[in-house]
Amino acid sequence: MGTGSTVIICPVYEIKVSTMKFIVILPLSFLILILCNTSVHCQRPVVVNVGAIFTFDSVIGRVAKAAMEAAASDINADPRILGRTQLNLIMEDANCSVFMGSIGAFQVIEREVVTIIGPQSSAIAHMISQIANGLQVPLISYAATDPTLSALQFPYFFRTTQSDSYQMAAMADLIDFYGWKEVIAIFVDDDYGRNGISALDDELTKKMSKISYKLPLPPQFDLSDIADMLNKSKLFGPRVYVLHLNPDPGLRVFNIAQNLHMMTSNYVWLATDWLCATFDSFSPENRASLKIIDGVVGLRQHMPQTIQKKAFVSRWRKMQQKGLVHSELNAYGLYAYDTVWAVAHSIDKFLNEHGNITFSVNDKLHDMEASEMQLGKLKVFDGGQLLLKILSQTNFTGLTGRVQFNAEKNLVCGGYDVVNIAQMAIRRVGYWSNNSGLSVLPPETLRAEQISYSHLDQKLENVIWPGRKTEKPRGWELANDERPLRIGVPKRASFIEFVTELNNSHNVQGYCIDVFIEAQKLVPYDVPYRFEPFGDGRSNPSYDELVRMVSDNVFDAAVGDIAIVTNRTKIVDFTQPYAATGLVIVAPISNSKSSAWVFLKPFTMELWCVTAASFVIIAIVIWILEHRVNDAFRGPPRRQLTTMFLFSFSTLFKTNQEDTVSALGRMVMVVWLFLLLVITSSYTASLTSILTVQQLSSSITGIDSLIASNWPIGYQVGSFAYGYMTDSLYIAGSRLVPLGSPEEYDRALRQGPSNGGVAAIIDELPYVELFLSKQTDFGIIGQPFTKNGWGFAFQRDSPLAIDVSTAILKLAENGKLQQIREKWFCKTGCAAERRRVPEPDQLHLSSFWGLYLLCGGFSFTAFLVFLLRTICQYIRYKRKQMQPSSPSLSISSSTHCSHVIYSFFDFIDEREEAIKKIFSQSDNPQPQSS
Repeated sequence: MGTGSTVIICPVYEIKVSTMKFIVILPLSFLILILCNTSVHCQRPVVVNVGAIFTFDSVIGRVAKAAMEAAASDINADPRILGRTQLNLIMEDANCSVFMGSIGAFQVIEREVVTIIGPQSSAIAHMISQIANGLQVPLISYAATDPTLSALQFPYFFRTTQSDSYQMAAMADLIDFYGWKEVIAIFVDDDYGRNGISALDDELTKKMSKISYKLPLPPQFDLSDIADMLNKSKLFGPRVYVLHLNPDPGLRVFNIAQNLHMMTSNYVWLATDWLCATFDSFSPENRASLKIIDGVVGLRQHMPQTIQKKAFVSRWRKMQQKGLVHSELNAYGLYAYDTVWAVAHSIDKFLNEHGNITFSVNDKLHDMEASEMQLGKLKVFDGGQLLLKILSQTNFTGLTGRVQFNAEKNLVCGGYDVVNIAQMAIRRVGYWSNNSGLSVLPPETLRAEQISYSHLDQKLENVIWPGRKTEKPRGWELANDERPLRIGVPKRASFIEFVTELNNSHNVQGYCIDVFIEAQKLVPYDVPYRFEPFGDGRSNPSYDELVRMVSDNVFDAAVGDIAIVTNRTKIVDFTQPYAATGLVIVAPISNSKSSAWVFLKPFTMELWCVTAASFVIIAIVIWILEHRVNDAFRGPPRRQLTTMFLFSFSTLFKTNQEDTVSALGRMVMVVWLFLLLVITSSYTASLTSILTVQQLSSSITGIDSLIASNWPIGYQVGSFAYGYMTDSLYIAGSRLVPLGSPEEYDRALRQGPSNGGVAAIIDELPYVELFLSKQTDFGIIGQPFTKNGWGFAFQRDSPLAIDVSTAILKLAENGKLQQIREKWFCKTGCAAERRRVPEPDQLHLSSFWGLYLLCGGFSFTAFLVFLLRTICQYIRYKRKQMQPSSPSLSISSSTHCSHVIYSFFDFIDEREEAIKKIFSQSDNPQPQSS
């Protein structure tokens, strides 16, 4: 090893001038030279140096040092890897300092190391990565989790642990799983802490949540720093804390939180994997400190159980018994062990492909005059790029599972365990991976069984929270010294049943107020508040202005009959609607007076005519089909005519005295009776509707006809109806008449558009129902043409909006909302909705032409079959008459055409039985008696 220079010593042969010897010896000399040269170049170095920079005296460093030494020992004892080359691990102490870590990096690089393992600090990793890039030496860290250590900026940086971007995705899923929307982040103020919390903020934003407050601690914080920070956090509303710190054996944050009574059921404490790494470093006798952090939920790097891991854990315990190691094995120790093996595998493959390790002098460093620093001794690793490529292809099974790097040169992650620290024990309550999210099954089981999980499948086992509670904490409450909520309420001048202030007494009451008070009782924490009336009481206030004052922090919330409309939802958060509403049209109505000819209204004149013609046609067809076989349809012409029409019209009432006999007649009757069934049912339904419907006293039929007219339209002062009609319906503002009370509604509608009043009023449904409960001359036209609801307005991102929404849903489920409504609006009986039912249209022929066509088709077919059959009988009959032996009357051969027609009609008039008898006598003649 060294600069790669070699000295080749080859034997020198005397070559005689003899031609024969020259021909033999010259090729042999070349062959020996080639073999010597090849053997030298393929010679592997005896020792390969690998640097390791970390903090020896730290939770991670103590276990990492022993693990790396064990890994180096195992590698050197295994002839299958590196062959006769020994792995020399050169360790330097960073002392938790970026400066000392950088010095250590220079010191190991001077020893011509091919790889640097570590550091465990993200801040030191940023600095050393720059040095590694310049000298082309791969840097592999088992503990630097800063997500900004990217492969694009630091191509020679690898990570055999999991990046915080991955861990913070797990933490965000955990927060979202429990429904918390605001958290407080406590972190150490360095690259590791700042960048990790920044990654958490990005992940929470995807979940529609956020970090409300970021509380940094100095890298070398003390107890006073923690106490000041936690006391400061009490002034905030969120009670969900996310701790992202360095491993701390003293657990100082939890000790101070316990002293400040912040480990109670009102608080939630979530910790990243630093907490489990700290616990794992505790000896069994030192785990009594777990009692101070009862109810904390944390993340632990998930590692599947393998044979190699079990064997190493057993070996570690034996080393503890012998006094070779003085710390407990944790995840970082396992990662450190696997890191050394990953380096060894890559160097072995590099030597197999390249054959030797060489370094070259960097011209820029060699020309520097800073001789005291001896920068000229720093050399560039010639095979750095090749080793970098080989490291990227690492793929083996280690103590932590599969060791393989992704495109970002991070370890292909297996996931995290979600653990619950309670009752002096660490209990796993689930798993997390980027593929399955939160689950009670390990990630490797899901992959092996190819189980697919969605967001709806997220599941964890029950958790014990601070205070030994199993119910999920709220995670938010009002601060101890926070002022009462300022709740603005509209001081209405009309429809005061909904909300108003009584006689400037600061006593606010109404339907909306009762709903809010009952909802507030179901909020799981005490919310002090005071109502502040908004308006002068002489006219209804502007609700848009009231909502804007909530957005401008004049009020913390607004309670009242506030419609949830688009322009308001852009500036505040609304609760779940507690009352359904929408804009409706109110206009004068009057009951229709029945006329003597109302029974003719269900059908149009066209349908009446076709129906009457059908009766006549059916009468004629049935008479034709039945006349020859049915005695009821025979007799004098006057009697037959009467029977024919009475039979047809009596089918309407199913009181026929005559029965059909012929098969064709019965077929026609079946179709005809089916048509009558449909016609009579439709007639009955239409007539019933006409007799019960209310008729408008104006030509307004809906919002379209009202817009098309030029009549004035009334609206309630302060309502959003004015803005909706002008902005959405494009109704001119000059047509809109402001009305301030139910009395003005009544007066304007009675005056009408021609006398200074209005043709109709557009207002929200609850107001209209209350108005119509005392009126009988007005009604609602059609259905609501907008869909809205009333809700309570809160400032953006206020957790109260969610809690009050949940309470409103509970009120709806337990029937309390309906009881409040009945209390205010059903004292004398609830008003029925006065909605105008549109007058049903008359029934047209187009609705039944199919039935009439079917009946006509059957009737015509039956008539055609009867006619053809009768013509055939008539021809046969005439032929029988022309036979000499026929006893029938003889007819002259000079019969005229008219006589034939008369004869045919006479034949039709004959009974069917008589014709059959004639045919029977003709076919079987009787012998004449002597």
